[in-house]
Amino acid sequence: MELEKQLNDTLGKPIAEASNEELYHACLTLVKKKAEEIPMTAGDKKLYYISAEFLIGRQLGKNLINLGIYKEVDELLKKNGKSLSAVEEEEPEPSLGNGGLGRLAACFLDSIATLNLAGDGIGLRYHFGLFRQEFVNRRQHEVPDTWLGEPCILRKTDVTFPVSFGNRTVTSRMYDLDVLGYKTGHNTLHLFDIDTVDESIVHDGIEFDKKAIEKNLTLFLYPDDSDKDGQLLRIYQQYFMVSSAAQLILKEQKALGHDLHHLADYVAIQINDTHPSMVIPELVRLLIQEGMPFREAAEIVSDVCAYTNHTILAEALEKWPLDYLSAVVPQLMPIIGGLDWGVICAYNNNPDLNIIDNQNRVHMARMDMHYGHSVNGVAALHTEILKHKELRPFYNIYPEKFNNKTNGITFRRWLYHCNPELTSLLDELIYDDWKADADCLQNLMQYYNDENVLHRLDEIKHHNKEKFAAFVKRTEGVEIDPDSIFDIQVKRMHEYKRQQMNALYVIYEYQRIKNGQTPARPITVIFGGKAAPAYIMAKDIIHLILCLQELVNNDPEVSPYMKVVMLQNYNIAKAEVTIPAADLSEQISLASKEASGTGNMKFMLNGAVTIGTNDGANVEIRDLVGRENIYTFGRSSDEVIHLYDTNGYHAIDFYNRSESIRHCIDFITGPEMLKIGDKELLTAVSDNLKNKDWFMTLLDLESYCAAKETAIYDYSNREKWTRMMLVNTAKSGFFSSDRTIAEYNRDIWHLK
Repeated sequence: MELEKQLNDTLGKPIAEASNEELYHACLTLVKKKAEEIPMTAGDKKLYYISAEFLIGRQLGKNLINLGIYKEVDELLKKNGKSLSAVEEEEPEPSLGNGGLGRLAACFLDSIATLNLAGDGIGLRYHFGLFRQEFVNRRQHEVPDTWLGEPCILRKTDVTFPVSFGNRTVTSRMYDLDVLGYKTGHNTLHLFDIDTVDESIVHDGIEFDKKAIEKNLTLFLYPDDSDKDGQLLRIYQQYFMVSSAAQLILKEQKALGHDLHHLADYVAIQINDTHPSMVIPELVRLLIQEGMPFREAAEIVSDVCAYTNHTILAEALEKWPLDYLSAVVPQLMPIIGGLDWGVICAYNNNPDLNIIDNQNRVHMARMDMHYGHSVNGVAALHTEILKHKELRPFYNIYPEKFNNKTNGITFRRWLYHCNPELTSLLDELIYDDWKADADCLQNLMQYYNDENVLHRLDEIKHHNKEKFAAFVKRTEGVEIDPDSIFDIQVKRMHEYKRQQMNALYVIYEYQRIKNGQTPARPITVIFGGKAAPAYIMAKDIIHLILCLQELVNNDPEVSPYMKVVMLQNYNIAKAEVTIPAADLSEQISLASKEASGTGNMKFMLNGAVTIGTNDGANVEIRDLVGRENIYTFGRSSDEVIHLYDTNGYHAIDFYNRSESIRHCIDFITGPEMLKIGDKELLTAVSDNLKNKDWFMTLLDLESYCAAKETAIYDYSNREKWTRMMLVNTAKSGFFSSDRTIAEYNRDIWHLK
């Protein structure tokens, strides 16, 4: 009754008479009032988690869950003829990230607060995020993702800092977002912006003047850096973020009366990937301004900062030309030069270790490893590859710094919020302790042979598939069969993630059906993900998939047995409908290239069965569920690394040797496809697969097709499949971000 009164008072009318928009505003007010009752988490030491991305998703449902009133609000709205899910849809999705890196950061903030640790996030307030993806003429088209409206979940503050560049000074302003833990802590996400950003300079999709820094600085996440102006803008963005962060940190610590000479006793900074790396020289610079000698400042910063590596891909280990940095942040050049000189003196001018290489490029990851006290990978396999292959020179000199922290996800959002039927069943069977202690999911194994529970799991999955099918019909205009296998690959578009291999499977299956070989069960192959605007091959692969969607779905011989769907503008809101509906989780990156993955964990939690390579956290999934509850295929990471080292892979050899591979690739530029698609784009994909194929699609294609055929066959054995579903959910507790954060704190941060 108290909750009903609060909502009625806020609305100024009965709940039953309010619109969904009015109810959304009222629920936001309710959350704000409840949050104000929870004191900010305090401790003797505080974490600052700096990240270019925080893909936080819609906040209303998450906050109601963490406040412990989601069910109560849901029932109250139902009693008045309203739907909480409909109210949640009134919230625009915050466009503050792109993929796994940003979603991980969001999960981590949730877990930091849940574990009652003092830890704030720091990032940027992007006006248009990455972009909103639209499909026009079977191509990706990028438009601004407008989300900053009223009411806004972000709170504008009076906290400002001057940020100086080589030719200008801007004023950063801080915007705050409450981060509520599950029935416990209260932290903050700080996002910085400038008041002079001008959204009107964007034209023709997402084009804008990259030189107009005062107007463009926080317009977009990852602005196109295919030219010099784009690379300079990236440097402007990154320095703006870390300078604001460093000034905030020192302001807070001085306000608490802490001695900056002992900063490491009070502060931990986690550098999430290389984007925030300039916080190291910036913090050194600011400490020197406080009167410290260079060497002491560098030692203090090393004790404060820790670095998370998320990739072995060279493109993501940032290396900025020295003259670009000199133009944008000249005040950092003496600091970076001094840090590099320290490395040169310590390690005899070893070119593999120097921060500034012989091409006058500044290596951000190298600076992080030399001047941070911890370097962690994000899955067991990934960390071993870093130690013994990609970062071996650094592991040789700093073995004590290297450690593994396998990624995790917050189960409150990725099960409780998005899969209410499965949540209710789990609460009934194993009680609700799993929401705070994910290890309790293991108790589900006691029902492994319970036919009633297996039947209910199957029913829940089917209901989620029906919901997803209705969603696809409404949003994509495609009818799909809930009785078919939902085979789902949703993630950032990149050749190493090998969406092109899944597309070749579609061609393989299309040709088999046309030849009278129908699958054991109809299959719906679902894709979703964005390609970076300048990543031409990834955009060409999207074109290939969209052409296949049109061809397959309109072929009366094939469509009863297979359909293809490419979800437009895949985001967190769409993920929350998609993931609970998945039967088969596609995790097919080239072994050794995916650091971890977190989508694999979300699918596993919701009872999907993984088909994947032995890569990233797939390896740990396999070890947890057993080889009989996952479909693995392809060459090992050691074999792949050896092929790279010896230049031993030549795609054209696979094309020439295998008739099935040749037929699949030739089909891309065959008459059926050319009636639909662009010859130049399709030829680019075909030629790439035959002559380059840097991520070895053809190496694993036949093994992949065989594994998928086995999965399709097994799916018809419902008792076997539902047992596999149960095992995957029961064994997923290890992948809770609460566990990951507890390990970070135990081994790296030591928050008190």
